[in-house]
Amino acid sequence: MKIIKRLTFLFLMILSFIACAQNTSKVDYFASNALGNPVTGNAGEYYKGVTYVSYQGALEDPYVAAYDHKTKTWVGPFKAGTSLMGKDKSRKIDNHGKPTLVIDKEGYIHIVFGGHGGTPDIGKNPLGNYHYGKQMHVVSKKPLDISSWEVLDNISPFGTYSQFIKMDNGDLYLFYRHGAHRSDYVFQKSVDNGKTFSAPISILKSKKIKGTAENPVIYDSWYPHFSKGKNYDIIVAYNYHVCKGPKHDGERQNVYYMSFDTNKNEWYNVKNQKLTLPITKEVADLSTLVYNTGDLWTHNGHATIDKNRIPHVTSYEGKYDGTVHGGPKSLKHYYWSGKKWIKSKSKGLPIGAKGDIIVNSSKEILLLVRYKEDDFGMLAWWKSNNGGKSFYKKEVLLKESKANYSLSNFITNANPEAQILVAEKNNEAKAKVYIFGENGAVKR
Repeated sequence: MKIIKRLTFLFLMILSFIACAQNTSKVDYFASNALGNPVTGNAGEYYKGVTYVSYQGALEDPYVAAYDHKTKTWVGPFKAGTSLMGKDKSRKIDNHGKPTLVIDKEGYIHIVFGGHGGTPDIGKNPLGNYHYGKQMHVVSKKPLDISSWEVLDNISPFGTYSQFIKMDNGDLYLFYRHGAHRSDYVFQKSVDNGKTFSAPISILKSKKIKGTAENPVIYDSWYPHFSKGKNYDIIVAYNYHVCKGPKHDGERQNVYYMSFDTNKNEWYNVKNQKLTLPITKEVADLSTLVYNTGDLWTHNGHATIDKNRIPHVTSYEGKYDGTVHGGPKSLKHYYWSGKKWIKSKSKGLPIGAKGDIIVNSSKEILLLVRYKEDDFGMLAWWKSNNGGKSFYKKEVLLKESKANYSLSNFITNANPEAQILVAEKNNEAKAKVYIFGENGAVKR
């Protein structure tokens, strides 16, 4: 009997040792084959107990992984498709074809990827110009199964900056720029779980304007960011890009906001005035302007709605320093007072901070941002208790020497354990990809 007890105890000790060894061998990242600037806005969704995520991997192809919150296990990553970009080693990593992910009402997973405006051999682009790649749509062969995929040829091949949004009724909206810089921003809609899509509808108009001696060709161009608002609404934060030629640079100006009532199929400004598509620069300035940045250059931020249906917009603004994209920028926060847009002071935030926003009340605002601190790449929560007048650092999630990160939007319908996708920026296909939630990194 004593021998049996000793053997049982020894067996339990061995099991405990194995479990501890397995636990200590876990790492914070779930993949290490990401490439370039690997993640885009809507890159993940929580659905029926599992978080599904996508990112750009080796050869600029899309990869997908899934985390089961009940069993605490990972599946994948699996390659979901093959991009036309990334195969020519003489070209720089393009990064415009990063995958966007959505799950339809039947549980099939859809990914759109691979586009930077397309090429003339694909066909005529009626809404813009060309550059590289081809926008492609793949769907999982089985519901909630990320191991095998098929191509659906039912969207425009000329897209870039692809972004999926799913409404509560299951309708799918795919937003993208219909070509290179001198192209309209458009959407396509599916009411049958992504089997078919409507023809592209122009939202923001690109058009040729008066040039200068230095740049004889100039076009209006746009950088919008789309978010799901309340009920049937999609909300849009955007800025204006002066597309110059031949001396092209990244000059972007101003901050704009509007919304799309998908139930009525109508677009509105913040004053609830109806807008007619496509929106031109003149209409944008007159009806949807949040802030005229003047000599400051901008990068586009996000829009969100608080519980009182008040819109909030972030923007990244800085003085032009002669570089292609204008130099370091500071995160700015705006909210609608009911009569006008108010710009918060946003004191305390580090220069270069970029990420997503949560507005819990008129006073409490949370930002999850990546930035540089000395020689360290940082990912941290910053909080304001005074409506954006000032922020303080709340919690550091990542800190690594010489690192640089890119972030997705907050994951659609996020489980608190897995709120956002974070990836290292790396020009070799060995960058780490993480998911962070309330308890830190989702380990593997």
